[in-house]
Amino acid sequence: MTAQQLAYQREVCESVARAEPLVIIMRGLPGSGKSHWVSTLCAQLEVNSAQRLRDSGIFSTDHFFVRDGQYCFDARRLAEYHQRNLAGFIDALAKGEPLVICDNTNLAHWEFMAYEAAARVLGYGVRRVLIGDVRSAVHQRVCAERNGHGVPLAAIRRMARTFEP
Repeated sequence: MTAQQLAYQREVCESVARAEPLVIIMRGLPGSGKSHWVSTLCAQLEVNSAQRLRDSGIFSTDHFFVRDGQYCFDARRLAEYHQRNLAGFIDALAKGEPLVICDNTNLAHWEFMAYEAAARVLGYGVRRVLIGDVRSAVHQRVCAERNGHGVPLAAIRRMARTFEP
């Protein structure tokens, strides 16, 4: 993990301790380590805060594709699952969850605009956390090798071309 990513985690822990409502928008290629970053953050939080975050504050469209513990991607359901993920995220904000995380790829601005807008309207601070150098060919190969969803290198490269800093 980079020094900047560790600094983000410290800031998040401090915000949680001060009870400042915060949204984190994860950004990065499949296999970059976004979910690992979230898990590492949970390990740094006080036990009750970590459990609350795991139970009610992490939103990933990928979760909708898991059946009996297996990831089963179905492109026909992608738009529906993105909408369901956003609805759950907004519901968590409306309920006042102190820390809410969008754990999707969020490579282009349009992909996370609605999450960020909802957070700001409901009084949350927003942090975007980019994991890895999306434009790096080496990083893209690493992501293709280690992503848990079987996304091939060609698809990773296509996704990387959509990245907006």
